Amino acid sequence: MNPIQIDFPTKRVNVVTLGCSKNTVDSEALMGLLRKNNIQLTEQADGADAVIINTCGFIDVAKEESVNAILAAAAMKRDGRIGQLYVAGCLSQRYMDDLEDEIPEVDAYFGVTDFGNILKTINPNHKHDLISDRFIPEGSKSAYIKISEGCDNPCSFCAIPLMRGGHVSRSIEDILLEAAYLASEGVKELVIVAQDTTYYGLDLYGKRALATLLEKVAQVRGIEWVRLMYAYPAKFPLDILPVIAEQPTICNYLDMPIQHVSDPVLKSMRRGITRRTMMGLIEKIRAAVPDIALRTTLIVGYPNEGEREFEEMMEFVAEAQFERLGVFAYSPEENTTGYPLGDPIPAEVKQERIARVMELQRSISAAKNESLIGRRERVMVESETNGEYICRSYRDAPEVDGEVYVTSPLKLFPGEFVDVEITDAVDYDLFGELVQTGLM
Repeated sequence: MNPIQIDFPTKRVNVVTLGCSKNTVDSEALMGLLRKNNIQLTEQADGADAVIINTCGFIDVAKEESVNAILAAAAMKRDGRIGQLYVAGCLSQRYMDDLEDEIPEVDAYFGVTDFGNILKTINPNHKHDLISDRFIPEGSKSAYIKISEGCDNPCSFCAIPLMRGGHVSRSIEDILLEAAYLASEGVKELVIVAQDTTYYGLDLYGKRALATLLEKVAQVRGIEWVRLMYAYPAKFPLDILPVIAEQPTICNYLDMPIQHVSDPVLKSMRRGITRRTMMGLIEKIRAAVPDIALRTTLIVGYPNEGEREFEEMMEFVAEAQFERLGVFAYSPEENTTGYPLGDPIPAEVKQERIARVMELQRSISAAKNESLIGRRERVMVESETNGEYICRSYRDAPEVDGEVYVTSPLKLFPGEFVDVEITDAVDYDLFGELVQTGLM
């Protein structure tokens, strides 16, 4: 796309980020470039010279949220409350022609790899350095670091490869440079993300190199926690397990979306794994990494998921005893291999199944949390509210997991790591008191 240059120098820009953590990284890189080019970032759209919406197009709910955000901004533009309006990201990549026809108020649409042209549009004489200019919100102690783009997995329900293309790994050197920069900005926790983190390095180095990458990232000075997300279970690289177990910087935490467990559903989903293999993998992970917190996500309502297949899922959740779990309703996506199967399961059935899974998981989480009462845990302080500190343990990823609420007679600061004794527990959260050491 040829950049559309605006008639006046943009001074104030509001960036709206929707969707997953990968989008967060893209937006932070863009905001860093905007700031380097003397453009003021504003948290409010009202009164901004330009609004940039980084959209998500993963499932129906996300697409609806993105469209509503664009429509709301378009209305603000018609009322003269904002200047220019730009739309980028997954939804824009996938439905650009339709969006241009339906919402002409948008000045320009950009795809997922087109963020450089946004800056050219706003400032034709831009400076460009993605790594050292990434914008980190003031006070942030946790940051996502994206190790690859795109995906080569053939999952029948997923449109990500259609929007973001095939898997492309970043070099280890490039990732380490960004990790060091984030540490220099005060970040204490790195959350490693990609569409599939276990595929890392296969395209660059001819083999899966996630274990090597983890070992090197764990050594970055200033980083105290490294957390791994989005690990694909098929062809799981077992060599990462001793690295997680032995490196004190790497959290005993693993996010591994399994999506389903019934073999007929897994086969139709093209997941490349069976229920038996998946349970065997979970057993190996728990044996290799004591006290690991396993997080997963599931999809209910896939076209060939009958009541029997759903009950298999419930049985598996009860057996696997995941520490963390989320559930999505199946959403048919155009041009995926699963799309011709239709969407035969009613929305109300999907929601009822979600409720049943989450009620089971609530009881599992509550029992696991109660077992922690009386234990000492190391937590990272995030914020303070009404004299109580909101913290996270190694078991809790930012934004998606629970929290630890801590009382302390001493002043605590965001990013500080402290020991607490767990005094109480509810379904998903813990409560604790600061353990004061050396005060005799």
